[in-house]
Order: sequence, then C-alpha cells, then structure tokens
Amino acid sequence: MVPVCAVLGAFAIQSSSRQLRVEGLSSKDVLGRADVSNLRLAITANDGADLAELEVRLDGKTVHTHQADGRLILDTPSLAEGRHELTATSHSGLSFLHDMSRTFTVATTAPKLQLSPAQATRPGAPVTVRGRVEDAGQVKVSIAGAPVPVGNDGTFSLRLEKPPARIEVVATDAGGNVTRGQVNVVAPYPLTRAAHLTAIGWAASEVRDPVLQLVKDKKLNAVELDIKDENGEVGYDSSVPLAREIGAVKNRYDAHKVIDTLHGMGARVIGRIVAFRDPILAQASHSQGKDHRLVQAPDGSPYDGGNYGKLAFTNFADPEVRQYNIALATEAAKLGFDDILYDYVRRPDGKLSTLRFPGLGDQTPEKSIAEFVADTRRRVRPEGAYLGVSVFGIAATRPTEIAQDIPAMAQHADYIAPMVYPSHWAAGEYGVASPNASPYEIVNRSLADFTKQVKGTGATIVPWLQDFSLGVHYGPAEVADQIRAAAGDGMNSFLLWNAGAMYQGAALTTLR
Repeated sequence: MVPVCAVLGAFAIQSSSRQLRVEGLSSKDVLGRADVSNLRLAITANDGADLAELEVRLDGKTVHTHQADGRLILDTPSLAEGRHELTATSHSGLSFLHDMSRTFTVATTAPKLQLSPAQATRPGAPVTVRGRVEDAGQVKVSIAGAPVPVGNDGTFSLRLEKPPARIEVVATDAGGNVTRGQVNVVAPYPLTRAAHLTAIGWAASEVRDPVLQLVKDKKLNAVELDIKDENGEVGYDSSVPLAREIGAVKNRYDAHKVIDTLHGMGARVIGRIVAFRDPILAQASHSQGKDHRLVQAPDGSPYDGGNYGKLAFTNFADPEVRQYNIALATEAAKLGFDDILYDYVRRPDGKLSTLRFPGLGDQTPEKSIAEFVADTRRRVRPEGAYLGVSVFGIAATRPTEIAQDIPAMAQHADYIAPMVYPSHWAAGEYGVASPNASPYEIVNRSLADFTKQVKGTGATIVPWLQDFSLGVHYGPAEVADQIRAAAGDGMNSFLLWNAGAMYQGAALTTLR
C-alpha cells in the first residue's frame, strides 16, 4: 500500500447547470511518489451548492467525507499501486451529471535504468553514453542535462565531445518518479615509467640530459616535472593571477618547449603540483593579514609545521587556496601536460587538537581533501589530463593521520601514487623487520594493501619508488627489486624519485 500524497491542482466534473471540482487531482493520468506523498482530496461546487448528500466512492467503496469551508473533504484511504476510480453521485436531486467518474493510476516505483560503461581513449576524449530503460513510451531520459530520444525498445545513447569524468543520467517516468545514475568515464592509464625533475634541474643541461638519455634509450617513457614545488615556486611563466601577485612565478623553463620536446621523443609529461605545502603563498597571505589561508594553531597563530617551518602549510579548507592550486592545474592541462600529479595534498603532521583549519566546519579533513581532488578532476579532465595523487605509504592503514583517505581520493583520481620508499618505513611494518634493507618485501606487501584500497574505484596504482640512499646504500639491484615488487602486485608503471635527478639506468629494463 502507498500513502496518499501531493496537491496537484484541480479536476473538474461538469453538468449543464453547475460544475464540480475535485481538488488534489490534476489532469494527470499517473500519480507518482511525489504526487501521493501529501495528497488531499476535496470536492467543491462552483455555485456554492450544499454537497452533504453527495456520495463519493473510491474503487467502489464509500469514502468518508466531511464539510469544511464550503468544501467536501475526502478522508481518502491509502492507495495501492495500480489503477483507481473515483466517482461522485448525487441522490438528492442536485443537477449534477449522475455516476460521474475519474480514473487514475498510482505508480510510485522509479523507472529501472541500465547504463553501459563508457571508455575513452584518453581524458576528455569523446565518448558515447548508452543505456536502457523499461516502459520506454512512458520514460524521459536526459544525459548531462540534455534530453535524449528513447527508442521503442528502451535504448538510448548520446555522444559527448568533451565529457566530464562522471556523467549524470536521469530517467523520469509519467508519474514524475526519478532514477538517477552515473557513468564513470574510464580512460585507461597508459604504461608509465617516469623520473622526477625539478624546474631548476630541467634548466641545467648536466641534470636534464642524462634523464632525456634514459628516454632515448627507452628505459623511461615519461618525465615528472615540477609545476609548483615545495618552496611554492612555479617553474614556468604562469598566467595565474595569484601566482604572479605573490611572486611565485620563476620562469625557469618554457612549458611549451618542454612539452614539445618530450612529446617529440614519444614521452609523456607529468606536471607535479605541491599543493598545500606552499611557503610563498603562506608568507604572502600572513603579511596581508589573510591568515584564513593558513593552517593555524589553536590560538589562531600560524601553525608551526615542525621541519617545514612556521609559514609553510596553507589551509586545504580555504576556497582561495584550493582555487589557486586548481587554477595552476587547469592552466597546465591546457598547456598540454599529460598528467597533473598532486603532492602534499594533505594536512601537516601533528595531533588534530593542535591544528585549526578555518572554514572546515563540521567536515573531516579527509573528506575536504577528497572533495578538493574531485573539484580538480572536474576542471582538468575536459582538458585532456589525467589526475594523480601522491600519498604517504601509511595512508592505506592510517587515513586520518595526515588526512589521506585512499578509497575516497581514488573515487576522483585516475591514479594513486603511494610513496612506498623503503627508507621511510618503521621497523616491523607489514611484518618486515628492516624495511630499508628489504626493498622487495616492503614494497610488495605495502602496495598489495593499496590494491585493496582502490578496488572498485576505477583508479590505478602508480607507486613512487626510491632511487636514492638513506641509511642503506641503494644501487641498481635495490632499485630493480622495488620495480619487481611492484610488478608482482600487477603494477608495471612507476615513478622514480631522486632529489638530485641522478638515476641508475642499470636498474631499468628497455621498454618494447
């Protein structure tokens, strides 16, 4: 049984001398869930006639009525799904048309909607959204807000030239019942083997050329280049107004030439944006009295970020900070960077009780940061760029420690890039007594955990691997062990990190 609901206008029953109006039923033949959620039926006469002797029946059963304000109010029972008949008959000589009736159907079940996966060759490439609904003649469908025709068999389709990452499909039946669905546009992430370069490193031939040689030798097929680094410096001549206002633009390389050079070599270009660790923005904001842009201590002063400095971490919950990073990401995507890869997309280390994030409200830091990732993807996806997120290795098991909820972030990213450097793990993690001395074991076991975290999200894993020595000497064998460990988890893509960009080609196999 379905409760009776929704005031929907008036239905008129006419005779030669007067008119009956049935309030609460419009001219619709089908009443949906919204229609019957608060239904009130009443009968009125246009000449103010006494309606006390009017007999009202619903599906042949007498409906109790009472008069109020010149209206005959119906005590309508609950209505079951299906067809119904409402009749009004006078037995006292009133000049109404006898045995008049109105039929209508109650249908509160939302339409069934089936959607097919949509796969693009790359982010932002055209896709065709396809699906099917039941009761084709009674259902209207829209895709991304645009109405689409529905065939006699219930099928529909629409080609979108620049689709977002998620496309909303809405099916509405004759009763106004709505079913909403989403199609996630999947753009398979290509095999990527990349090495990190700073903006300064690219500008120095003695640093840049050995990395490019690895690309020529087909041992790497991508370069990860800083767009905005840990100091808050923007490497190319950005047009983003805030970057120019605060003096962040350093113009160390020509973005167009870099992209043309690497693309000409058949290599992809990954643009790294250090998001919330941003000393330049933090210091400029503090000097301008805009401390809402900063992570704060409980007393409202800038948070002392420990090893990072007092004016280092900007506030991920602040709209201006978020928009600044998204503007840089969007600009880079339009320039032709193949990926946008966020780093420091997190809160600073420390107990939450020692931190304040102006504007966060009742949200958790984890949810706010995941929404920031989603906001970015909506901007960069139509421009053809993949979106990656660099995360701590511990985030797979301790998401609140630095506000990196892997499943939540993976919902809105093309890939997650865990920094599983063996030197960064504590003794005993994942049952490995000495992670730094056991590169294969710690990388293999930790990445297996990340695989579980992203399952069902559509995101893939592209790990950061260690090509530097810290406490234990790392030569080609130790780097190769990490690559093998990742491959053992089904991950053939990786990013190599060495702050000085000195990479060991002997650890790398030749790409075919």
